[in-house]
Order: sequence, then structure tokens, then C-alpha cells
Amino acid sequence: MKFPRTYTLKEISEIIDAEFVGDSSFAIQGINEIHVVEKGDIVFVDHPKYYDKALESNASVVLINKKVDCPEGKALLISDDPFRDFNKLTHFFKPFKRASSSIAETAEIGKNTVIQPNTFIGNHVKIGNDCVIHANVSIYDGCVIGNNVVIHSGTVLGADAFYYKNRPEGFDKLLSGGRVVIEDNVDIGASCTIDRGVTGDTTIKEGSKLDNQIQVGHDTVIGQKCLIASHTGIAGCVVIEDEVTLWGQVGVISGITIGKGAVVYAQSGVAQSLQGGKTYFGSPAGEARAKMKELATIKNIPSLLKKVKGNSK
Repeated sequence: MKFPRTYTLKEISEIIDAEFVGDSSFAIQGINEIHVVEKGDIVFVDHPKYYDKALESNASVVLINKKVDCPEGKALLISDDPFRDFNKLTHFFKPFKRASSSIAETAEIGKNTVIQPNTFIGNHVKIGNDCVIHANVSIYDGCVIGNNVVIHSGTVLGADAFYYKNRPEGFDKLLSGGRVVIEDNVDIGASCTIDRGVTGDTTIKEGSKLDNQIQVGHDTVIGQKCLIASHTGIAGCVVIEDEVTLWGQVGVISGITIGKGAVVYAQSGVAQSLQGGKTYFGSPAGEARAKMKELATIKNIPSLLKKVKGNSK
């Protein structure tokens, strides 16, 4: 998530009331999570396990809960609660804005695009040319939709990430300031839910087709010409490369990659990254032929046990 202008380290420290280490005029351009952080960004870390990863990342500024040696060319923001202060920054730069109409005045809608009744289009949404947005679709603030996109009834684009910190008093939500980006020639079925990124973009690339009732988690990237069948659930921060097919009721764990051209059969559970160009089945998903052989072997266990018992007499 980029700021509307470049801020100094001192300005950011004042927004969150935190001590800083580094030149007060150090330039900051945005905030991002560790997996998408870039030079000029702030990243937060609040567990010693991940200190090195954050300090060695592309981030220019690390929001951290311990005084440590500052890497050369970087700056630190010292906070007793980096999670809380990261939320402060998201709220400051991307505050919630209530709607005053079903289609916001700031929304941009392209030529020949059809918006059916009872659709909600939020602030600063951009929709390209020749799209069809069916009735009762909700498109939250900041979403970007390309040309020749079809979105069917009941679908929601841009809901918050499912991201919480477990505190003694209850779950604390990490605020979402990212977007959903839908590229050209994408079809999205009825009653799908595509969550926006926490700081980056949840992206569906050109030519991909989604069936009904599919969940796509925050910051996930779905490549070009993918086919995803009904009831599939994809967690956050997943990378699905081009031309992948996920059949019905596939579940995908967070933070993994499914390689180009992979096919995952129905009711499979993807618990680790999968190589492209192969077909998978089962839970946890493995190469389909091997999984089918396993099932055949399991089916034969009763008869094998009978033979063993018979031979033991």
C-alpha cells in the first residue's frame, strides 16, 4: 500500500507515537507485508523468530518491538506493539468511508458496461469497458476491474482479510488496506467471495474463469487462463500460476504455490506447494496415479488380512 506522498521517518513516528532509529528525514513511501514489501516500505515484526527475515527484507523501515542493531541503509520504528501501530497506519492512510449511494460518485465505469439493479459499487472503484455486473453484486472501495469482465449475482469483491492476532482478551483484527484487481476477460460466477489484500492486491489475471461459490483469500494471485470449479476455497497469500485447473471442493492452504498447468481433482486438500504440469488428487494432495494406487491397496487390505489369518492356521 503506497502513501499519497512521500513521508519522513519523523512524520510516521509522530502518527504512531513511536521512537525511531535513523535519519529523521528518511523517506518512506508505503507499508507492506513481508511477502510483498519493497524498497521505501515499512514492514512490521513482533516475534523474535521473524526478526532477521524482516531486517534482511526489501523493507526500508522495520516496525519492531525491540531495540536491535539497525541494518545499513535502513531505519527502525520502535513500538511496544507493532501490530497495533501497523493498524494505526492503515487506518490513517486508508480509513473506512461510508457510502452515500449504491454507486459512488468517485467510481469510474467504462463504455458499454452494464450494471444491473441492486449492485453496490464503492468509492474509487474502476470498471473497464464491455463488462456485465449482475444484480446484487457488491464491489468494495478501491477494486479495479478490467475490460470484458462478467460478474454474477451475489458475488462480493473486496471484503476484509481473515487475519487476526490472538490476544488474551480476544482476537485482534489486522486492518485491510489493499485491493482486489480483476484483469480483462475474467468470468466470476454467482456467490463468490474475493477478499482484498492486507496491504497489496488480490489478483485474478486475464482470461481466468471462476465457477459459483468460490472463496479467494487475501493477497492471493491467480494466473492467466485458470479454471476453478465450485466450492473451492483458497487461503491467503497463495500463488496459482497460469493455466491451473482446480476442480470442485478443492481446499488450498495459505502461502503456497501451485505451478503452471497443474490439475487438482475434486475434494483434494493442497497442503504444500505443487509442481506444474502434473495432476493431483487426495488430502494431502499427491500425484493422482500414486494416490489411486494407494486407494486400491487400502481396498485390498481386508482380503489380504484374511489370507494372512488363513495361512497362520
